[in-house]
Amino acid sequence: METGTRPGADDGIANGDGTGPGGAGTGPSDGGAGPGDRTARTADTPWLRLPRQVLALRRLLLALCTVPLAAFVAGLVGWLAGPVWALFALLPLAVLACGWVLLARNWRSWGYRERADDLLLARGVLWRRETIVPYGRMQLVEVTSGPVERRFGLASVQLHTAAAASDARVPGLVPAEAERLRDRLTALGEARSAGL
Repeated sequence: METGTRPGADDGIANGDGTGPGGAGTGPSDGGAGPGDRTARTADTPWLRLPRQVLALRRLLLALCTVPLAAFVAGLVGWLAGPVWALFALLPLAVLACGWVLLARNWRSWGYRERADDLLLARGVLWRRETIVPYGRMQLVEVTSGPVERRFGLASVQLHTAAAASDARVPGLVPAEAERLRDRLTALGEARSAGL
């Protein structure tokens, strides 16, 4: 990975919805192709980040799990053991507060980069993980979107290779970007596997 272009920093990484951190039309700061330039992806292409809807979706799911749990704990423990013990309901709320911050850090850590011969995926805050998927090794590229993802206008791109352990996934893309990435990776995979 090049210095200064890693996912996770507000250093000109384009969002997955085609906008940079400053809003629509913001280009990358590392001199690579802009998010709107989809034709010539070279080794110096910019890192692309997942759209903000992914963060909103994950935070909503966290809140839907922790807030009812806090209410249940407060009600049950307060009823059985007394109002002082109902303070244990603050534990799920503390998890909510910590998770709120950690989810933002995790969202910023995700990025993908289309290079000349492969797709590079990077993610993780404490344990950094980078996956390189050569175009010639791809056997299947599919776009999936569950009911919750569809509600937020998101889709995921799943990459299948010959080795099951090397399968990769780019979650939470806007459907247009997911379809564009699927079509591009499929075309590049066919070209590389045919030896062109």
